[in-house]
Amino acid sequence: MKHGFIFPLILSLTLSKGYAQQDTTPASPIATDSSTNGRSLPSPISSPPFPSGEWVGNPLIGIPADAPDYPLTKLLGLAGNKSRIKIYGWVDVGANFSTSKNSNAPTSYNLVPNRVVLDQLILRVERQPNTVQREHADWGFVVDNIFGTDYRYTLAKGIFSDQLLKDNHLYGYDPTQVYAMLYLPKVAEGLLIKVGRFISPADIEAQWAPDNYLYSHSLMFTVDPYTFTGVHAALRLNAHWQLFAGIHGGNDMAPWSKSSSVNGLFMARWVSNNNNNSLYGGINSLGRGRYKNEHDNLQMAVLTWGHRFSPIVHMHTEVYYMWQHDAAVGGTAIDGPAKEWYMNTGLGATIPGVASAVGAVNYFQVQLSPKKDYLSIRNDLLNDPQGNRTGFTTLYTSHTIGWVHHFSPLLRIRPEVRYERAWRNDATPYDNGLRRDQFTAAMDLIVRF
Repeated sequence: MKHGFIFPLILSLTLSKGYAQQDTTPASPIATDSSTNGRSLPSPISSPPFPSGEWVGNPLIGIPADAPDYPLTKLLGLAGNKSRIKIYGWVDVGANFSTSKNSNAPTSYNLVPNRVVLDQLILRVERQPNTVQREHADWGFVVDNIFGTDYRYTLAKGIFSDQLLKDNHLYGYDPTQVYAMLYLPKVAEGLLIKVGRFISPADIEAQWAPDNYLYSHSLMFTVDPYTFTGVHAALRLNAHWQLFAGIHGGNDMAPWSKSSSVNGLFMARWVSNNNNNSLYGGINSLGRGRYKNEHDNLQMAVLTWGHRFSPIVHMHTEVYYMWQHDAAVGGTAIDGPAKEWYMNTGLGATIPGVASAVGAVNYFQVQLSPKKDYLSIRNDLLNDPQGNRTGFTTLYTSHTIGWVHHFSPLLRIRPEVRYERAWRNDATPYDNGLRRDQFTAAMDLIVRF
């Protein structure tokens, strides 16, 4: 598959006039003007260079959510338009050197070793409701489209899923997010409801490259829910507390899929008075939790703690417990042919009773220069005692250090080195069952348009 036509287009768009950026230097009092940070606490983290200026928890009410006018928005004449519709995207190209020869799995996203790949080509169309004001109701929508190797992680059964579940293609397309939003400002301090398909609200890490601290992902993120389809509501109580509740059809499947069943969601987010600490957690998915028609139905309890040591040093720590009943070794089955980049196809043996997994990850960030550079250190753990999540009954650890550099608001690179290991003596999950550990040196290039 050839992608050469993409890069001249991206380059031409990137060379167009850039956009102004806002200073998000942390401060102490509650902001009340939308020119700072809406009617919420000032951003605790500098963005850029970090992907987000806020503690984990999404969506946030009372904070300006409109994207900048990226080059494609300007090219289409939508910059400053009263409709507030934005059309933009990014391309993410990556490569890695690995001690594995055929596959980096269970590592995700940079799946294929020793090759340059198109990870993500994203086109987003959106209108964000204005949740800073409290005078009138507002509406919005998001449509995210992905093409690239990363489609295999966001794909939902019943939505163009034959590309992966029947054919095991390396490249594919997925409409990862398609949802509408309604904002009601008079309910508490604001209620935001979204209906459709949306990214799982838990996790430090993010599916989209510009929103993630590092190029690769932790092992615990690799095996937890990616998307839900249903209804999600966020209720703001004040600048320190926000609640989230929802109902959905299970992780990574459409409600009309024969594997789907009803699950509930309830999360809460708290930020301290000095804005140095945040807690975000609860139940990300809870229902019958039965593996059904060759597909996972993950149940998940999760908690994330964010802490700011200083204006340039912060960290996030996340732990979760996941479980389901009568699941299969290896999780959701890919019935398509085994390929060198992913050989774990076919339906695994049934695990009687409860199959569980425990994950933990810490991200430690140091800003190296204003708006340009930061260092990220990630240490994570995944315990897969029945082999439901990875196909191997073992404890995993991985350790990653990466540097992120912004050449401009539209262009950044993310080099990193990583070492990971399975700790059971006879477990060899890496390189299609040949290796117990794996070292990778990787880098990607993100270009916004």
